[in-house]
Amino acid sequence: MERSSSADFRENFYTRCHLCGRECGADRTRGEAGFCGEGATLRIAWAGLHYGEEPVICGAGGSGAVFLSGCTLRCFFCQNHELSGGGGPGRDVSLYEFTEICLMLQEKGAENINIVTGTHFIPSLAAGISAARERGLRLPVVWNSSGFEREALLEVLDSFTDIYLPDIKTLDSRLGRALFGVSGYAQAAARAVLAMAASRPLRYADDSSGRLVSGLIVRHLVLPGLMENTREVLTWFAENLAGRALLSLMFQFTPPRRPLPCGEGADSRHKIPGDWDRRVSSGEYAEVLSFLEELGIEEGFVQELPDTDELPDFSRADAFPPALARPLWFYGGPENA
Repeated sequence: MERSSSADFRENFYTRCHLCGRECGADRTRGEAGFCGEGATLRIAWAGLHYGEEPVICGAGGSGAVFLSGCTLRCFFCQNHELSGGGGPGRDVSLYEFTEICLMLQEKGAENINIVTGTHFIPSLAAGISAARERGLRLPVVWNSSGFEREALLEVLDSFTDIYLPDIKTLDSRLGRALFGVSGYAQAAARAVLAMAASRPLRYADDSSGRLVSGLIVRHLVLPGLMENTREVLTWFAENLAGRALLSLMFQFTPPRRPLPCGEGADSRHKIPGDWDRRVSSGEYAEVLSFLEELGIEEGFVQELPDTDELPDFSRADAFPPALARPLWFYGGPENA
């Protein structure tokens, strides 16, 4: 049987994988996992209505979040570390099942389809969203990622993405190397985010909802003990993206519950810049707010300091607190509508 052009398109990328900046070269079509920990078949852990994103994303109905398994960055401090390490929660889904999930989210009132950490599945997601559109999907698509996108693949992303929601974790090459074990994260993220801004000007719904239907929101996670890192990112944002994008500052860092990298367990935290045993302090919070005032950044969102260390638990359908999300699809069982 002759394969479809979309199948050829996907295989061309997965045979010698170069979807992210690591360009690990794994042949994912033959069961070889890339650095992301995944093969060539979409693997999803959870989907549902998420109310904890930025207000312009959530709207009244909640964001239709789809959490993919695996990750190209695999931050040791990731809140979704169960998914990011590869081989964790999730199950393979066909493109047809993916379209069914998207259409179910639309039927349940989602404001958008929010693809969470999908860089390593870009070809499959492009095909899946295209198929869902043919079947009646009308919602905007949010690309929610670490920012570690290869510029060469942005044309593919532009073919199905309406709202970009990347994170810029650092613009310091040495810190990026220490945190992620890879050179070039800072440069790759900066190039990708500038290209995203150029392709998706801010545009809001033609009603009183304030919902974003096109544009760029740049997230930055503030890390304890690394205030100069945050100042550098905010300065870059002010100089390059003011008026063209929204900023979202996050303070949800939680001390890692697993060993830090380099194979040295807890001792390695002395070799990586930062203070990994605590959350961001109230003094650091105030300092970051002073950066915003100093740089004249006014458009965007600032997360309050969280008062708990509660993390998502993707071994359960109710991975998030009830006030934060409503599960509609779960890898380990039937829908929980």
